[in-house]
Amino acid sequence: MTTRAAKRGKLFVVSAPSGAGKSTLCERLLNDDLGLVRSLSVTTRPPRGGEKEGVDYHFVSKKDFEAMVARDAFLEREENFGYFYGTPKRPIEEALEKGKSALLNIDVKGAMNVRKAYPKESVLIFILPPSIEVLKKRLASRNSDTAETISARLKFARKEMSYKEKYDYRIVNDKLDTAYKELREIIRRESR
Repeated sequence: MTTRAAKRGKLFVVSAPSGAGKSTLCERLLNDDLGLVRSLSVTTRPPRGGEKEGVDYHFVSKKDFEAMVARDAFLEREENFGYFYGTPKRPIEEALEKGKSALLNIDVKGAMNVRKAYPKESVLIFILPPSIEVLKKRLASRNSDTAETISARLKFARKEMSYKEKYDYRIVNDKLDTAYKELREIIRRESR
């Protein structure tokens, strides 16, 4: 008697420039009943207003982050704007082995590393702003960054958007509900 191997889950990787709506869209996906496992990143940056430990990120010191690097605890890790970010490897691998799919809200460099490590399981989705002008307005409306930081984020956004063709799907977030429906349909289709 042969037993069929358990179906491995998928890694849905969502990337976007800061201010494109990626976190809002990912939060909606996790609140929908799609069976996705949240991948919670680790970061050395301080929490922004309203962010909570263990909900938005695991906030750690640079020393603790370096210890995790030494233990090979990350699936992918990057430095952005002077802070370190990483995706813990163990929860992702556990989800895949159980046949569950995980949602990773990470940057383009991390997405390329995930694709390299999990070429068959990864589905890359890039969220685009309607324009750079709209992105600038969104970043300014956050009231959390200086003009210099917004300028740096816009420069970085242009670089990130140059990766969009390396993604399996691209969604323009002009209207949040429309972008969400498109994203949810991709997740449902790829989960079959």
